[in-house]
Amino acid sequence: MYTLPNLSNIAPEWYSILEDHLLSDNYLYLISRIEGEAKEYCIYPDCSNVFRALTLTKPSEVKVVIIGQDPYHGPKQANGLAFSVNSGVKLPPSLKNIFKELAEDLGTDLRQESDLSDWARQGVLLLNRVLTVRAGQAGSHQNLGWEDFTQEIVKQINQNIHPIVFVLWGKTAQTLEPFIDLDRHSVIKSVHPSPLSAYRGFFGSKPFSHINAKLKATGQDPIAW
Repeated sequence: MYTLPNLSNIAPEWYSILEDHLLSDNYLYLISRIEGEAKEYCIYPDCSNVFRALTLTKPSEVKVVIIGQDPYHGPKQANGLAFSVNSGVKLPPSLKNIFKELAEDLGTDLRQESDLSDWARQGVLLLNRVLTVRAGQAGSHQNLGWEDFTQEIVKQINQNIHPIVFVLWGKTAQTLEPFIDLDRHSVIKSVHPSPLSAYRGFFGSKPFSHINAKLKATGQDPIAW
């Protein structure tokens, strides 16, 4: 049966700052809705990977937050990290565009590794706005309650003492900007890297060099993209 893992067993540091939300009626309702959905539909990602972003990047280690929309809805794609797919899986169009901009921005070869867990281990929180989806139905788990959960994550990260770079690609991610203290943290935003919008401002925005410049300016190590 598809059952969301107990967050306290996966990432106790996250649990300690999210405990009030995790015990709220809203969160309990969300879990019941997901379990109900799983009785009728195939749900992505696998239940063991729903909180993978919170497993690989501890709250105290977060330097960069990249917000996605919802998980990929195709077979073997979603792996719990925003925009990421497991090694050997065909690159989704948005990830392909991200890698194209990365190469243009930094003057490097196209990245070949599609699993972005190396970014996560360097302090890049790859957080989707919504953490589950029905197979083949993009956006199908919007408005079930995930938005409240991920908003709470951003609000908690916003309290970090050290400066953080928030990367908001597209309108869905940019709904979180009001919860970011711009006196303490930085925001980089553009249109989404989807093929539907990438040519309207994502390409040429140089987000990766801007992120590293902001990290260096605050005495933090840059990300090895």
